[in-house]
Amino acid sequence: MNGRNWIIPLLIIIVFISFCCTFDVKSNLFQKAGMNGVAANESFQRCDDYVHGWLNLADPETGLIPRNTKDQFWNAKDSAADNYPFMVLTTSFTDRALFEGKMREMLETEIRLTSRINSLPDTYDFSKRDFQTEEPNLGSIIFGSSEYIKDGLLPLTEWIGSSPWSARMISILDDMWSLAPVETPYGNIVSNNVEVNGEMLQVLSRVYWMTGDSKYLEWAVRLGDYYLLDKFHPTRDLTQLRLRDHGCEIVSGLCELYAVVNFAMPARKKEYQEPVHMMLDRILEVGRNEHGLFYDIIDPVAGTLIRARIADTWGYTLNGFYTVYLIDKKEAYLAATLKALSTVNDNYRNYKWEGESSDGYADSIESALNLYNREPVESAARWIDSEIKVMWSKQQEDGVIEGWHGDGNFARTSIMYALWKTQGTSIRPWREDVILGAVEKDQELYLYIKAEKDWSGKLIFDQPRHKTILKLPIDWPRINQFPEWFTVSAGDRYSVDLNSGETLNLYTGKQLREGIELTIGAGEEKQLVIRKKQ
Repeated sequence: MNGRNWIIPLLIIIVFISFCCTFDVKSNLFQKAGMNGVAANESFQRCDDYVHGWLNLADPETGLIPRNTKDQFWNAKDSAADNYPFMVLTTSFTDRALFEGKMREMLETEIRLTSRINSLPDTYDFSKRDFQTEEPNLGSIIFGSSEYIKDGLLPLTEWIGSSPWSARMISILDDMWSLAPVETPYGNIVSNNVEVNGEMLQVLSRVYWMTGDSKYLEWAVRLGDYYLLDKFHPTRDLTQLRLRDHGCEIVSGLCELYAVVNFAMPARKKEYQEPVHMMLDRILEVGRNEHGLFYDIIDPVAGTLIRARIADTWGYTLNGFYTVYLIDKKEAYLAATLKALSTVNDNYRNYKWEGESSDGYADSIESALNLYNREPVESAARWIDSEIKVMWSKQQEDGVIEGWHGDGNFARTSIMYALWKTQGTSIRPWREDVILGAVEKDQELYLYIKAEKDWSGKLIFDQPRHKTILKLPIDWPRINQFPEWFTVSAGDRYSVDLNSGETLNLYTGKQLREGIELTIGAGEEKQLVIRKKQ
């Protein structure tokens, strides 16, 4: 027996080492969560400054924001699509009174003053106090309406759910299709513009699931048949294909429809499979550089470049590839995604996207962030952290970034970045001195919160919005979506523990989504661990 006396001391040492390692791991996780909180806090501060900077530029009489600092008019494709919605989104986090007050008033004013053909908006001139043109131009109005829905109202709806903004979106969408002026063998469509139709494919694919109304699928299939089963195939028939913004939408749009029919119309999915794969395979063959990023414009028929500049929206196109990979498990489409994510850090630090435009940085950062959510390539995370600082450096002292409608994209990307750093959690009321950050590991959330002054409010958790808001069958990557990180399911139970191991309480996912009460004393920090209970 004496020969075994060494076992007990050895077990004690092993347990002690294990405890120390666990302590060190947890300590490092909370330290990273705190650093993430600092980054998220700066994101929200900058977005809040942006909102107030642009409110100072609003038309004094209507309260609407102009297209830019020089043009004194409001328009749908720019003011409404790219700027205003992300003022709304920002205030939903940072200033609920402004969100529920001024932002709602701006929407009501916009509906009242700019609706020209039924609910479809047209350009409103501040000096004339009337529409900019004497007669409406249906094509122009449809273009602006499409931009407003897809670029602004749809991503806003994906985050906040049913609201006056989602009602505005549905109203415009229905009126667009009631007027659809372009005749095809498959039924009328709203446009023969590739950008508009790509946007409509994305919108209809999501709104169909969100509402359950089959008319949206019928309209989307008209577009799918037009491009995939007729003589307008993007790579077989078109001699110019933009793989950057204002053209790349058709690629990801057709891929979103492909995902929809996979679940809703299997027979149509079989018809679409070959032309969808043909499109994607040809883009991989002639549309990429050596790092796996896409060129601005190609001639896919001839296999030549029309504009060799690298598209800042490279991830927007890869969203389509990854979506089809989720459906068909074609490894080449996963490999294309991984290649791009793996090369940006070594080759595109401080890259001159669109001549160093803030908008170019926004689109390229979102390209990486949305795909990193699915395929967490570590070097891509380092690149995102680096490039967000470059984009932030373009903001001016008054909160305005560059003084045009693209400033809204600065806020959209910054909020996406902040939600990554908080893993989808947020606080209400938000305050500049409150730091909130998080790290997820092994399906547990390590959350750090600290306040300089006494703070009391709610800690709110994210939900699987692709299921609860959009009701999608799977979470395929979508342009301008806000990726899901740590999400809670309504019927599940979760423990909220202090780092010391003490359990504060057990909550349902529904309670966590609605927000749990939390109080932080001045200078106090709390380290919480959130676990799903089996």
